[in-house]
Amino acid sequence: MARICCALLLSLLLLLHGPGAGGAPPQPRGTLCRTKPTDLVFIIDSSRSVRPHEFEKIKVFVSRVIEALDVGPNATRVGVINYGSAVRSELPLQGPQSKAALLQAVRRIQPLSTGTMTGLAIQFAISRAFSAAEGGRASAPNFRKKCKPHPGQFHRHCGNMNMDSSAQQPVPPLQVAIVVTDGRPQDGVQDVSARARAAGIEIFAIGVGRVDMGTLRQMASEPLDEHVDYVESYSVIEKLTHKFQEAFCVVSDLCATGDHDCEQVCVSTPGAYRCACRDGFSLNSDGKTCTACNGGLGSALDLVFLIDGSKSVRPENFELVKKFINQIVDSLEVSDKQAQVGLVQYSSSVRQEFPLGQFKSKKDIKAAVKKMSYMEKGTMTGQALKYLVDSSFSVINGARPGVPKVGIVFTDGRSQDYISDAAKKAKDSGRAPESPGASFSLGPGRTSSLDLSLRI
Repeated sequence: MARICCALLLSLLLLLHGPGAGGAPPQPRGTLCRTKPTDLVFIIDSSRSVRPHEFEKIKVFVSRVIEALDVGPNATRVGVINYGSAVRSELPLQGPQSKAALLQAVRRIQPLSTGTMTGLAIQFAISRAFSAAEGGRASAPNFRKKCKPHPGQFHRHCGNMNMDSSAQQPVPPLQVAIVVTDGRPQDGVQDVSARARAAGIEIFAIGVGRVDMGTLRQMASEPLDEHVDYVESYSVIEKLTHKFQEAFCVVSDLCATGDHDCEQVCVSTPGAYRCACRDGFSLNSDGKTCTACNGGLGSALDLVFLIDGSKSVRPENFELVKKFINQIVDSLEVSDKQAQVGLVQYSSSVRQEFPLGQFKSKKDIKAAVKKMSYMEKGTMTGQALKYLVDSSFSVINGARPGVPKVGIVFTDGRSQDYISDAAKKAKDSGRAPESPGASFSLGPGRTSSLDLSLRI
């Protein structure tokens, strides 16, 4: 049991210290970047809830993204829509085609300081901003879904494809809209966003502060985890700059941008990549997936994640926890005879997302984790720990007699109930010979430092 816990603890530490630890060294960020021809329109909210100094932060974000683009009539064209109760075209796609002129035009934009007609702004983008009269170029709807890159040589928007010269054709420009908003729209966005996507416009939705996350999801293109972003305030919106610089990159470090199919470690090579495995794993014959070596994390294990879904966690941090869980899942060998995974979320109440053994593959587990919705209420950690011990590790919920039990608890603040009795019961049950177990506790967020403890 101690060997399994130590192996899992090592895996957690490697994940906390970043990709590449324990396997190949972390790969440097890509420095070679050429942007694919794109018609890019920023749709920026300047309603009265956006203060003047916050609007300046939006303009800085827009400028930083523009700085990384190949701007020109046959490369990337940039437009800007400014909206409140009405919509104003600040910069058409047929406007200035030099980077310096674009940046100067962005600096001159002033806030409207009125209502929040987001749906109206998206309709304006469909009918006006992306039109040929405004400088828009014809694109292929759903181009990303139709292109099929060469195995091992692929990239976002299929920009790094290897094709026979006889098969090469001019690549149609992408049509992309980036919506930045901080509140609830005063009109509908679902239907108009669907029309935009059907017309071939790829929509990224950025929410700030007290934005309605449901609205962002209604606007954004699939997959939502790539097209929906949230930041706490306009003061940190610049941190999204690099994401969008990479989003329009055609030639780049495929490992750095995440555009690879390696299960564990991606190693960059010029214009391509190869896959490797972390310590304790070996690369399978497919060149992508890894198998645990004897003594690794391939041993039998019942693992339950207990996730704090209280409102203090905030949506963007909740998404980070989900991604971290899936990184841990990637390090396991999931099967009936090896690792089983369960997931429980708690706030003012406790909700079992899925029990041990419900999903038989990493792919299904990770998909279920991604779909988990945020409860956003109180913090009843004691009640959750009691549920973990009494229910999650019961036979009726998929636990296997004689198999090591591990609970990983994610929380960000003080519990609103007592945890001492429940924690003691969890610790004591872990020492019982008939129910071997361990518990990890991760405390991000407001804790003064990351609390990673192992109790056997």
